[in-house]
Amino acid sequence: MMGTQHGPVDDLPPTAASGEHWDLRLYVAGRTARAVAALDNLQRLCDERLAGRYSIEVIDLVQNPRLAVDDQILAIPTLVRKLPEPIKKIIGDLANEERLLVGLDLRPRRP
Repeated sequence: MMGTQHGPVDDLPPTAASGEHWDLRLYVAGRTARAVAALDNLQRLCDERLAGRYSIEVIDLVQNPRLAVDDQILAIPTLVRKLPEPIKKIIGDLANEERLLVGLDLRPRRP
């Protein structure tokens, strides 16, 4: 009997597999090493998991500090997933891929 092969989409929650558009905002404060690392890590993950179905808006709070109020940003860098709902927030340089996948609901939490 042949086993069923599972591709990357089979392992994803329904939201990620459905083809919905992902609206992501990355809040940073200037072009620091942490900000650049966070954007690089996010871009790489999105290219691998959400190719063609995402947009990333980088918001520099040095230039527009009032924008932090809308998403209640208390630390930077912070990633906010606006769509698909519910809104999710992840703080840090996004280097821990497992934490990023779980935080964005791209991979279910392990028991």
